[in-house]
Amino acid sequence: MKLDGEEHVSTVRAANNYASSLVGLQRFEEAKALMRKTVPVARRVLGENDIITLTMTCFYAQMLYDDPGATLGDLREAVTTLEKMEQISHRVLGAGYPIALRIESCLKESRAALHARIGPRGE
Repeated sequence: MKLDGEEHVSTVRAANNYASSLVGLQRFEEAKALMRKTVPVARRVLGENDIITLTMTCFYAQMLYDDPGATLGDLREAVTTLEKMEQISHRVLGAGYPIALRIESCLKESRAALHARIGPRGE
């Protein structure tokens, strides 16, 4: 950040890589906090339709539902985020593009995690 500033693409990528390392270490809370600050910067600087923004947002949503300590709110946020990203990725990239396929896969997984938590009757 000192080198390029908060809003430089290199800084955004470095934050994404750091968050990935934190997830690998099972430090979900730190990773989520970092991504909650970084994804809005990516949206503002690169745009919501940018492939880096789409990839980062998908990763953020995935860490929300993969976290063993995920709250019901985390699971709902993951589903909502991925539903929005799926629409954007299909419109911008097409349904067959690799990140669009990854978003679809994550959306299915996040919905399954949410349904497993709330039960068959939505309780």
